[in-house]
Amino acid sequence: MKSLTGQQIRRAYKEFFAARGHSVFPSASLVPHDDPTLLWINAGMAPLKPYFDGREIPENPRIVDAQKCIRTNDIEEVGHTARHQTFFEMLGNFSFGDYFKREAITWAWEFLTGVLEMEPEKISVTIHVDDEEAFDIWHREVGLPKERIYRGTDDNFWEIGEGPCGPCSEIFYDRGEAFGCGSDTCQPGCDCDRFLEIWNLVFTQYNKNADGEYTPLPKKNIDTGSGLERLASLLQNVPNNFETDLFKPIIDKTGEIAGRKYGVSAEDDIHFKIVADHLRTVAFAIGDGVLPGNEGRSYIIRRLLRRAVRSGRRLGIENPFMYRLVEVVDQIMGDDYPEIREKRSLIERVVKTEEERFHETLSEGEALLAQSMKALKAAGTTVISGGDAFKLYDTYGFPIDLTVEIAHESGFEVDRDGFEAELEAQRTRARQARQANEGMSSQRGALETLTTPSTFVGYGELTVDAQIVAIVQDGELVDGVGVGHEAQIILDTTPFYAESGGQVADKGEIVSPNGRAEVVDVRKAPHGQHVMTIQVTDGSLHTGEEVRAHVDAEKRKDTVKNHTATHLLHKALRQVLGTHVAQAGSLVEPDRLRFDFSHFGPMTEDEIERVEALVNEDIWKDSHVVIREMDIDDAKALGAMALFGEKYGKRVRVVQAGDSIELCGGCHVERTGLIGQFRIVSETGIGSGTRRIEAVTGRHAYELGRVREGQLRQIGDLVKAGPANVVDKVARMLADMRVLERELESAKARLNHGRVDELLGRIEHLHGIPVVRAALSDIDMDGLRQLADELRNRLTTYMLVLGSVHNEKVQFVAAISKDLQAKGFHAGNIVKEVAQIAGGGGGGRPDMAQAGARDPGKLTAAIEKVDEIVASIAGNVQA
Repeated sequence: MKSLTGQQIRRAYKEFFAARGHSVFPSASLVPHDDPTLLWINAGMAPLKPYFDGREIPENPRIVDAQKCIRTNDIEEVGHTARHQTFFEMLGNFSFGDYFKREAITWAWEFLTGVLEMEPEKISVTIHVDDEEAFDIWHREVGLPKERIYRGTDDNFWEIGEGPCGPCSEIFYDRGEAFGCGSDTCQPGCDCDRFLEIWNLVFTQYNKNADGEYTPLPKKNIDTGSGLERLASLLQNVPNNFETDLFKPIIDKTGEIAGRKYGVSAEDDIHFKIVADHLRTVAFAIGDGVLPGNEGRSYIIRRLLRRAVRSGRRLGIENPFMYRLVEVVDQIMGDDYPEIREKRSLIERVVKTEEERFHETLSEGEALLAQSMKALKAAGTTVISGGDAFKLYDTYGFPIDLTVEIAHESGFEVDRDGFEAELEAQRTRARQARQANEGMSSQRGALETLTTPSTFVGYGELTVDAQIVAIVQDGELVDGVGVGHEAQIILDTTPFYAESGGQVADKGEIVSPNGRAEVVDVRKAPHGQHVMTIQVTDGSLHTGEEVRAHVDAEKRKDTVKNHTATHLLHKALRQVLGTHVAQAGSLVEPDRLRFDFSHFGPMTEDEIERVEALVNEDIWKDSHVVIREMDIDDAKALGAMALFGEKYGKRVRVVQAGDSIELCGGCHVERTGLIGQFRIVSETGIGSGTRRIEAVTGRHAYELGRVREGQLRQIGDLVKAGPANVVDKVARMLADMRVLERELESAKARLNHGRVDELLGRIEHLHGIPVVRAALSDIDMDGLRQLADELRNRLTTYMLVLGSVHNEKVQFVAAISKDLQAKGFHAGNIVKEVAQIAGGGGGGRPDMAQAGARDPGKLTAAIEKVDEIVASIAGNVQA
């Protein structure tokens, strides 16, 4: 067996299948595009789902790739087993209606035994119990002895709900008895580590119908997956994935920082593995635009990073360190995954910032845990409930092992069973959500069978004479469609742009001698034709008819201005904010543009102004927009940027507008000057690490300016100033207002001082407790808190309950001295009980709390309730 690095295995695999007619695809982003059923790309075939379910037809039916994947179903297992990882690479070769079982099996055997030089006698396979074809190929053609061909049922049939499915054949390598369970019945599929699954060949030959029946597919597909890390562990003769060259350099660097060595302590080794695995996941996710946050993918990345930081602490590393390991990931993976190298500085910065934040969170979590244990001790228990431990873990990111450790140090126990139950409930909810959403659509209509070419000429022509080549209604081919009906139509030549790359579809009309139809949408068919969705407004349209197709020119002109402006905006953002900015989505419509991009936080007013100015400067240069087709390698050498979510073939379209160079299939102005002007309407956050700019161009920018001028005039009229001096006038008015506010606050302070003296003279001793309670008039919450603070400063032992009605709102404040808290008086509980009398509620800390209520008429009754509350608590204390 050859000794190969991870990189050599990855490249050998691609080269092997490229030599057999496969197109080599780059890895797709870890963030699924146009697939709401997936949180992450979690399998090699996931980015190719449109090819499997027939929505799209690949240029070449043979594809090979090395796909980066994330699976987070079993995060807690990482570090404890030889192979559980959250980030992994899946090598895959695919066939869409081309070769089938014979080639998939024989090529897999040839690659393993020929290229990798694995010992044939150590390879076993499984097949589906009824798959005689696969058995014959393995046994009679490959020559595998029948005693090393095992038959299975569920494990050897791949399906997810309705849709394409089929039997599969798994390939195993025998690592020897030293890795086994010792059982005489040990064989492929055993839970031990002896028989390592290294490849799964899925033969997609059926469609599972809604009624549960299986029908043969007209086009059979091949979907295979081989885990790179598993192959590397065999070829590098190491006992687990983490000791391969894909992980070990990260582990070694961690050991250098920690001053410890891998392989000395089993407990330490777990944490070394967690750090190495989670860092790879975090680095690649950030490289694909996912920043740590509180929801969805962002939350998962934050959780993984924090788990790794905790493991670092267990290794004795008390300061941020993971950002120093990003360089090692670059050294291992950067040659084959350029996004890691290009965004290394960004990844390091994000990781370091998140580490620093988590160290603060650890301090907060420790304080919350201490507070919880204090309350439990007062209640006479030393067991922290599973629910409380899970809340610390899930809401605050506080690791369970840290909760257990701190609890143990303080003489407490954690209900681990309760915690695990809460965790399993969360996992169950997640699995149910995935199962409800995952799967492929089995909807196939007439559009999939249509291969008649349709030529798009809309880059240069907006009105053309054409012929109707197909009409589809309700998924079926029809000869014609009448007034009032909707259908899909394909022309032999079309000027209508199909929605893609963020640019919306063209609108317009199609006119024949017998009818007229409005074009309401345009999409691409599986074979690439532009399909117009039409609403027939007059007469009827029929297949074979000659028609005139006319794009709404005004809408197209506005749209192309916005599209070219989007390119200029992207370039300006990278100039002002940094090269970490990457497009995360866009929308180009006639009346506006929307651009989503990765960035840490809100842009400043100065940054927004600079970006807007840079775009307008590019517009005023009136540069020619040069559009060329070239090989993708030449485009990359030119520095062209790829747009989010787009698929690119060998030949690409490069759009150069001034210094902006991007790959783009959209429509653009001929010169930047035609955009007219560019104005940013808003800059907002739409998720952790993702910002959104909305902007307008051309006449819409002019209209925005007119609206803002009108608003300025209105302000001038209100303050009795002209446009030239309205700013000065408003500034003077605000300065005068601040003076008045300070005078008002001073007057309130004097009034409160008098009220404090009055309240001190009204101290009551209820059941031996010094109490100040009062129903006051027209004091807001700030005023009540100020009164309470002044009273607290002048008293040693006290119970304060103050209420007031301000702007028809009832508000309460309560405060308790420390000595009374020890006797069971709790400000949060007391103010809540008082507020309930007036139809409200509230709460807070033991020392001070506030509440609100709805019924002003019950204020006095609420304050009188204090006597009863004091009696109840004081009575309990005496007892």
